[in-house]
Amino acid sequence: MTGPALLVLAAGRSTRMRGRDKLMEEVSGRPILVERVTSAQATAAPVFVALPPRREWPQRWAALEGTGATLVEVPDAASGMAASLRAGLASLPADCPGLLVLLADMPEITPADIAALLARFDGTSILRGASAEGTPGHPVLFPARDFAALARLTGDAGGRDLLRRESARVQLVPLPDRHALTDLDTPEDWADWRAGQAPG
Repeated sequence: MTGPALLVLAAGRSTRMRGRDKLMEEVSGRPILVERVTSAQATAAPVFVALPPRREWPQRWAALEGTGATLVEVPDAASGMAASLRAGLASLPADCPGLLVLLADMPEITPADIAALLARFDGTSILRGASAEGTPGHPVLFPARDFAALARLTGDAGGRDLLRRESARVQLVPLPDRHALTDLDTPEDWADWRAGQAPG
């Protein structure tokens, strides 16, 4: 591979949505899961998607059929985000130089935002998306040197511990407005965000 791959984390259980699957909520006329994967693919980087077991969440698998993304089943998805990172890493080609981790419930990240991180990839720094004011957020691009440490993570902390431990190598990449911070976890989050998107 000549450049980093993208991993869309989409194996969460939507526990705060009170019975609704947040990744099936519509953005631009289609499920946010599909919209996010399509946006990631617009960068031309290979896209992997970490998904919960197909038998338990068939709608997510069905939504992504035909997208061309590599779908990765996470049997132990319920144990937390680290399981998705491990499964995604195990699916990468051996020569993959880096991995950009993108959360599937962040609707404002654009292909241009992803491209901004990819353009600064140097094989050493950890690149982290930030708000226009500099508040750290997502996505995060890890070089291959961090894959072993990511694969050892457990629970739902994701890469937070690694980011703290390697803070000297973390470079913030400011993205427009609050693109790097807006995630939608509850029905209220979705309602507020949609209200903000309404014209006029």
